[in-house]
Amino acid sequence: MRKVLVFQHVANEILGTLNPALKQQGLRIRYVNFERDPNATPSIDKYNGLIVLGGYMGVYEADQYTHIKTEMKLIEEALKKDVPVLGICLGAQILAHVLGSEVRKASEKEMGWYDIELTTAGEHAPLLSHFKKTEKVFQMHGDTFDIPKSCEHLAQSKICPAQAFSYGRKAYGLQFHLEVDEAMISRWLNNPRNQQDIESSGGKVSAEQMKADTAKYLQNSLNLSQQTFQKFIDLFEMKERPIILKSK
Repeated sequence: MRKVLVFQHVANEILGTLNPALKQQGLRIRYVNFERDPNATPSIDKYNGLIVLGGYMGVYEADQYTHIKTEMKLIEEALKKDVPVLGICLGAQILAHVLGSEVRKASEKEMGWYDIELTTAGEHAPLLSHFKKTEKVFQMHGDTFDIPKSCEHLAQSKICPAQAFSYGRKAYGLQFHLEVDEAMISRWLNNPRNQQDIESSGGKVSAEQMKADTAKYLQNSLNLSQQTFQKFIDLFEMKERPIILKSK
């Protein structure tokens, strides 16, 4: 059985468009819900890939959210074993920290649809080769980091330069949320924590603007996500399932 391990931190941060992409390839998905079981100690043995999702906690709060330390050890193990790793938002921050970067609060929060620009390395990166030089993507985060020295810097934005990076051939960190669909964004806008962040932005962002931008930019994001996640799954290097002929 071909399997992928998924680290989840909060109820409303889910696989989104990654879910059908994985299932279409016949992958069995195992969630480790650290919000529900912060003391979980999963193993990455016998998994074809590792996906680390987002969450409101910060890497610098690992003493409070001790599962972050567990995740760091497992990500490091996955990298050593050449298991493909995809970190999204908090997941990208944890991956960056494992690779030597300090995660910190950004100068301001990115909430809603923002432009990201590919670097020269990003234009040639297999995972993002279908992106235009500038793309509009969905963001919901207040932390940032410097690109680890051992990594390729793939994309940047004006507020947070560290938007995407790669380590070797099989590990990627994406600060933005390609996995979102309309239902996910709606749930996020109805989340009290996110509503408070929007209200405290001093009018720089609004739920109404996010909804209008979602109607404008979501379809392109969905197209990008389909191609991006298929390319990530291709890194699993899974052999085709053998065809078993039934005897008459």
